[in-house]
Amino acid sequence: MQKSCSDLQLCQMCPATMAHCKTEQDDWLLAHLKYLLFIFNFFFWVGGAAVMAVGIWTLVEKSGYLSVLASSTFAASAYILILAGALVMTTGFLGFGAIIREQKSCLSTYFCLLLVIFLVELVAGVLAHVYYQRLSDELKQHLNSTLTERYGQPRAAEITASMDRLQQDFKCCGSNSSADWQHSAYILSQEAQGRLVPDSCCKTVVLRCGQRAHPSNIYKVEGGCMAKLEQFLAEHLLLMGAVGIGVACLQICGMVLTCCFHRRLQQHFY
Repeated sequence: MQKSCSDLQLCQMCPATMAHCKTEQDDWLLAHLKYLLFIFNFFFWVGGAAVMAVGIWTLVEKSGYLSVLASSTFAASAYILILAGALVMTTGFLGFGAIIREQKSCLSTYFCLLLVIFLVELVAGVLAHVYYQRLSDELKQHLNSTLTERYGQPRAAEITASMDRLQQDFKCCGSNSSADWQHSAYILSQEAQGRLVPDSCCKTVVLRCGQRAHPSNIYKVEGGCMAKLEQFLAEHLLLMGAVGIGVACLQICGMVLTCCFHRRLQQHFY
């Protein structure tokens, strides 16, 4: 029989060597968990930047439509996404430090922050879902009343600008059709100067072009601006929900990896 033996045989025969092999195995698992958590944290940080970008884009690019909505739920969902994105990016930096230094206290804080962000995104998702369910009813009740009662009024400059931008961007005229403007307080007033529809209904906007309501001059869209705005908001809510769900799934993986890494650190040092 040879005096030398394999590492496996040594691990099986000698308690001291067995402990050494277990330590090496623990080191191997710890290193792999560390690399996995580091990779996750990178994608998590990128996801946070994406969530924040979607929220900012919603408020900056689409804020012109928000004033024609009765509810602030759509804007609230965007603000929650921005908050969640900022928290994700801040947490990501903390995560990098905790992983590199292998500090259990920082890992515990990192896990708690992941859980808080997950709950914040869950709230945003619920708000988006609730708003999506009542979107059509809100538009039917509010858009037409905004158009007939508040457009062009002295204290409603923001709503007037929002409605003008809405009609130009979506190439539509009126809530359901251009005929809706016949009941508008603005069109019935002297300030309209003989306009049948606002100038923003025109395909080519020039001063007092709304005096001619022929299909060759103004937008005639089936369903009017209501159908266009409802489709836009529904698609945007789905985008916000998809981004939130994607990051939430990443967070679940991250919380599991963080727990495993924290536990392995405890076993390794104690």
